[in-house]
Amino acid sequence: MTPEQLDDIHKAASRGEVFAYFGYGSLVNRDTHRTDTFGAVRASVRGWRRHWQGRPQHVDNPISLLSVKAESDPGHDLPGLLVFDRLENLPDVDEREFNYHRRVVDPEAISVTNDLALDVPIYIYEGKREIAPDTGHAILQSYLDAVLQGYLYEYGREAVRSFIADTHAFDDTPVIRDRHAPRYMRSVTLREDEASLFDDTLTAHGVEWRDMP
Repeated sequence: MTPEQLDDIHKAASRGEVFAYFGYGSLVNRDTHRTDTFGAVRASVRGWRRHWQGRPQHVDNPISLLSVKAESDPGHDLPGLLVFDRLENLPDVDEREFNYHRRVVDPEAISVTNDLALDVPIYIYEGKREIAPDTGHAILQSYLDAVLQGYLYEYGREAVRSFIADTHAFDDTPVIRDRHAPRYMRSVTLREDEASLFDDTLTAHGVEWRDMP
């Protein structure tokens, strides 16, 4: 974040015009943001862990939703991106995350690389519970590409492996190959080396691949 962005945030915060949200999935990828934000910084949050679950509304081919749940391990930090947005954009972010509940985050649970010292509301989005949790679901590759690219750009190659290893339910949630006909509405473009890195890391982890139905 540039000094100019920090100055804008401090001025807007003094007027009560800023909120922040912690991204841990596609929101880590700045290319998926659709509102005019003030900026974002790498950060981690205590008290939450990622997991895959089915979406609240099931269809013939249930699609996985990446969510978080309370984490009792006090030593667990969840890396992601802390995004500072304009308060007027909160309804738009809520609409994007319509399958999620917006939860308040204690500022003391957030760690950032630089001292922002900002008194603004901070949120995290937790997936709404699915209606039929035992029906099975699968991850869209186009969505996963956006998530992994975000972690790669922000944290480097090791973060790709760490995301897969640390996210609950990866071992029994298949991945649907839809990269060439993306079903995720904010899909991203990958370089060839990025696609190979993601696919090789997922295969090494033992994920089950499925063709797009």
